[in-house]
Amino acid sequence: MKRRTIIGIAAVLTSGILAGASALAFGGPAHRSSVMKRFVSATIDDALDQASVTSEQRAAIHGARDRVFAAVEEHRKSRRPRLEEALRLFEANQVDPVQITALRQQGEEDHRKLADIISQAILEAHDVLTPGQRKVLADYVRSHRPHHM
Repeated sequence: MKRRTIIGIAAVLTSGILAGASALAFGGPAHRSSVMKRFVSATIDDALDQASVTSEQRAAIHGARDRVFAAVEEHRKSRRPRLEEALRLFEANQVDPVQITALRQQGEEDHRKLADIISQAILEAHDVLTPGQRKVLADYVRSHRPHHM
């Protein structure tokens, strides 16, 4: 192949990859959350397959997962109003420290609620699994975590 042909093919592939990445990144919150839910669900199912869980165990863990998904979705809905309130406070002629503190405390409380729901889901998963299954899942997480962590 000629050098110009190779450069053209590389350019087409690069733009296709960039277009695909852009569509994924900017496809809108609903699109991103559905992709993330599918990814997380597939990863959980793969890990549960490795641990040879029963259908009852899987159902309990899926229930906990679904409660976390619902909590994350609810948390996501509160982000825009909180941002708008922060911008409104910032645009004011004088910034009210009391309102800033209240806004920050509300955000911290929302994060605490989400963390509590996630912690509860972890406890539920722990309770339905045997020690051997928990070991398999812990090893799965160790071997599949991103390398930069």
